[in-house]
Amino acid sequence: MDLEKAIQTQLTNIQTKVGKSLDEIFAVLTKSGIEKHGQIRDFAKSEFGIGHGDANAIANHFMKAKAPITTTADPLDEIYSGPKAALRPIHDALMAKIYDFGEFEIHPKKGYVALRRKRQFAMIGAATNTRIEVGINMKGVPGTDRLVEQPAGGMCQYKVRVSEVGEVNEELFGWIRTAFDAAG
Repeated sequence: MDLEKAIQTQLTNIQTKVGKSLDEIFAVLTKSGIEKHGQIRDFAKSEFGIGHGDANAIANHFMKAKAPITTTADPLDEIYSGPKAALRPIHDALMAKIYDFGEFEIHPKKGYVALRRKRQFAMIGAATNTRIEVGINMKGVPGTDRLVEQPAGGMCQYKVRVSEVGEVNEELFGWIRTAFDAAG
């Protein structure tokens, strides 16, 4: 799955739902005078009647369109840059196996990527210079030392810390697959 193609598909779907072109949507956002990402996202949700994920994508795209071109084409290049660059092979190993599960969308965020079907099932990002964290959305699975339960109300119910490619294993993929299946 090509990340840029997935983003374009989402933006096309949003335009269809809203009944406005991106230029028209951006004109409304510009006229609002709102400048912060979270405020733009919340405004888009109420103004256009779209969900959180779609509003977040619009806010991301709007902010990028307004910003001077200083970002790289691949959001992963930004996430895994500088001291975190050594973590990119872990991310790539995770994604290579997750692609085998079937179709899903990738939503780049600041510092991580969210993976969605009908609902978000996982998020992957560099937590520190030496560790990736995989957030997993699933229910009814007992936590372990490795599968750390998160407080209620968070973005993910579980977190798994991964510091080397060797930790990308069938146990981890079993949990991700459970979340993937439940999401959609």
